[in-house]
Amino acid sequence: MITPRTVLERVVGAMGGQPRAGQQDMADAVAEVITDGGTLLVQAGTGTGKSLGYLIPAMLAAREPGHRAVVSTSTIALQRQLLAKDIPLVAEQIKELRGGVVTSSALKGWSNYACRNKVEGGYPDEESSLFDLPETSTAGATSALGAEVTRLREWAADTTTGDRDDLDWSASDRAWRQVSVSTSECLNNRCTFWEECFAKLAREDASRADVVVTNHAMLGIAAAGNESIIPPHSTLVIDEAHDLVARVTSSTTQELSVGTVTSAAKRLRRHGTPGASKLDEAARSLAEQLVQFDASRLTTGLPDELASAVELVQTAARSALSDLKDGDTQAVTHKVARAAVTDIFEIAERLLVGGEWDVLWTERRPGDATASLKIAALDVSAAIREQILKSRTVVMCSATLILGGAFEPFARTVGLFSAQEEGTWAPLPADSRSDDLESAPPTASSRWRGVNVSTPFDYRRQGILFIARHLPEPGRAGLTPEQLDLMAELIEAAGGRTLGLFTSKRGAIEATEAMRDRLSLPVLSQDEGYVPELIARFKQEEQTSLFGTMSLWQGIDVPGDSCRLVIIDRIPFARRDDPIVSARLERVTKKGGNGFQTVALPHAALPLAQGAGRLIRSSTDRGVVAILDPRLRTKGYGSYFIRSLPGFWQTDSLEKAAGALRRLGSGS
Repeated sequence: MITPRTVLERVVGAMGGQPRAGQQDMADAVAEVITDGGTLLVQAGTGTGKSLGYLIPAMLAAREPGHRAVVSTSTIALQRQLLAKDIPLVAEQIKELRGGVVTSSALKGWSNYACRNKVEGGYPDEESSLFDLPETSTAGATSALGAEVTRLREWAADTTTGDRDDLDWSASDRAWRQVSVSTSECLNNRCTFWEECFAKLAREDASRADVVVTNHAMLGIAAAGNESIIPPHSTLVIDEAHDLVARVTSSTTQELSVGTVTSAAKRLRRHGTPGASKLDEAARSLAEQLVQFDASRLTTGLPDELASAVELVQTAARSALSDLKDGDTQAVTHKVARAAVTDIFEIAERLLVGGEWDVLWTERRPGDATASLKIAALDVSAAIREQILKSRTVVMCSATLILGGAFEPFARTVGLFSAQEEGTWAPLPADSRSDDLESAPPTASSRWRGVNVSTPFDYRRQGILFIARHLPEPGRAGLTPEQLDLMAELIEAAGGRTLGLFTSKRGAIEATEAMRDRLSLPVLSQDEGYVPELIARFKQEEQTSLFGTMSLWQGIDVPGDSCRLVIIDRIPFARRDDPIVSARLERVTKKGGNGFQTVALPHAALPLAQGAGRLIRSSTDRGVVAILDPRLRTKGYGSYFIRSLPGFWQTDSLEKAAGALRRLGSGS
């Protein structure tokens, strides 16, 4: 009998390595849950080799009749690794052992692929959609956008996949919209290029594949009620599962702005449909209201005058949709206009009927003349449980599923409950739940077990956790002089080689400027370049430091001497004005729970653990994680955060931390 361990030994041997105990334990646990059913949470630390730990049993099962495995990731980098490296390696060994080919395919959103028809001019000239640019845009910005679109069109003529993720540069969203379409804009089989359609061909490949690799955004669409977007499958593996709730929440979030209403009106005008003037009038009314708002959560729903403006948008959109029933419904301009008007109608309707399970807020970006309206689901746990996890075997894994020493805080966020836990849970969004869901008990799909597999790293020997207990508590006025002094001393002791993780852009910029003034060592700042290029320089230039905000806290892999020090400026609590987190916290508190413990602590512990995990990336790495926030020692909740971190040797002594860094620099 071919077991996962047999395949694992062959795969690792082909790579020139040896199986790791944690990897073997994980493969066994995944194989067991695939056989028995249920949901498995796996804490698999850095260095475990978790992708092989779940791929091998999942791919063995996927070869059986009636089975398919879907693997979802949060990052493009892991998606590429699975498709280009890990899956082919496993498939090759399975073929040698038992014959047959395990097929695989990527599955992404429709607009992630270039549209041949649009590239070839089959859609209206989208250059006119530069009206979407902020009012402060200059002719130079418009020219730069045009050059970017030209470059994308040249790429689209040569690519074999049309996949945006295959670009070797970072295209802006605004430029990408000029070469792609949404599902609602697509002409489908009426399109001249339908048989060559990149998105259609990718969906067809996925429908035939044994293993489908997708992303959490696609799971978010499924959670909103569109389950058919993912091919039928018996096993679902969610890697980087710590990011699932945020991605699903993002998928439920919708925005209504003056620009989107104006854009819909222009598309109507191109199609020659009546109603554009009514939408323009509604846009002006909306602008008159939204100009009064900055960033603000609307805790009691839409104010009356703003609600009236949104009603005007809804009414104008409804009238336009009625007009669009007539005329040439096969025309490209009809498709584009109808898609744009339908979007704003549905968003306006949701804003007007928003209830206790929705969060409403206004947001204003730099350069915008008016704010925009946004709405998101208050709680996505039931949607995840009922639409994603139910009726299949599920494996969820990450290096940071254990928060405060337990799996339960994470499990609750995805709708899972322990056998002893009664709990309360939120219903699905209104458009995707049954009326009695809120009162229903947790189903069998909400039962789970957690496994913490061993890591090959000796954290106590390889790393030091330095907590700056002597510093004053961080305030709201930015970094303190004491924090900056401490940063300079630690970075100098490390000889650069520092990843600085900050909770705000202001803090990152302030620290960058201060360290450049005080030290002769180079410091890179996230806001001064393309992040992948900055990370590459950080890896290559060993005395260089890299400072940035939350996007650097996870997904960065810099093994070796280039990263000996990770500085975290403070506990990454959500901002007080974060609309979704504050609403979730209030909801728990109103129901008699402890919102701080249930919502705020796990929400902060997860990125803190991810950030601290940037230090030790291989068995030979050494270094210090310095957290410049004394609350980890002085507050009762500090131990919760420490239990969420890797098991480093701990000290509050600056002398010991700096001394260790100097010894590393001298090679002693």
